[in-house]
Amino acid sequence: MGFEHSLTVSTSAPTAAIWALWSEPSSWPAWDPAVVGVTLDGPFEQGTTGTMTLAGPFEVPVVLAVVVPGERYVDELTMGELVIRIDHLVVASADGGSEVTVSTTVQGPGAEDVGPMVTAQAPLALAALVGSAESA
Repeated sequence: MGFEHSLTVSTSAPTAAIWALWSEPSSWPAWDPAVVGVTLDGPFEQGTTGTMTLAGPFEVPVVLAVVVPGERYVDELTMGELVIRIDHLVVASADGGSEVTVSTTVQGPGAEDVGPMVTAQAPLALAALVGSAESA
């Protein structure tokens, strides 16, 4: 069993402005209330590992499972037997802005209970991300 959640918003910000925030983990706490800090052990590219400190606070291992520069990244957090995958996708829209989609899957024991807690702040994080990108 697992949990899935997806949210899409439209913004006047170009894809490059969204990507600039996503690809700079030190900016994540500014727009994602669930994130206290992120330390990567290498560049922002596929396969890079690190540690994410979440509100609580507690630290969890993170790996960049997929990175398509300027377009998409997937970070994967492991919490015991739970695996949380957060897929971030930005696509240019005809008006010069973009559509931003964040999809979360949680797999493992208790995923149905943990999932709603993991995604509770997603609308706030996405709104703050877009707001930051629009004012950049």
